[in-house]
Amino acid sequence: MAITVNIYYNGKDGNARKFAEEMIKRGIVDKIRAEKGNIRYDYFFPIDNPDTLLLIDSWENQQALDVHHGTPMMQEIIALREKYDLHMTVERYVSAETENPADNDFIRK
Repeated sequence: MAITVNIYYNGKDGNARKFAEEMIKRGIVDKIRAEKGNIRYDYFFPIDNPDTLLLIDSWENQQALDVHHGTPMMQEIIALREKYDLHMTVERYVSAETENPADNDFIRK
């Protein structure tokens, strides 16, 4: 069962964007994407809130996410969150075992 975590990083004066840029520049994002069990690790900026950064972070299962949380790069991420004084709101989703075929009526492919 895949797990997706939406993390909203909130800061001031463009700090959320600076955080994402430094994560990319240091290669941390690429390392996370290369971890076993990572499905997705992508940043987005809400159009109506320039001080927020959305991270969509998906993993194959809880074990893969737990391994990720135990890596040394988590300490780098925590240090960067502190550096940019970011606060977080987190949403966690677990994938459904099966898709609902009726949903296809509303999806344009």
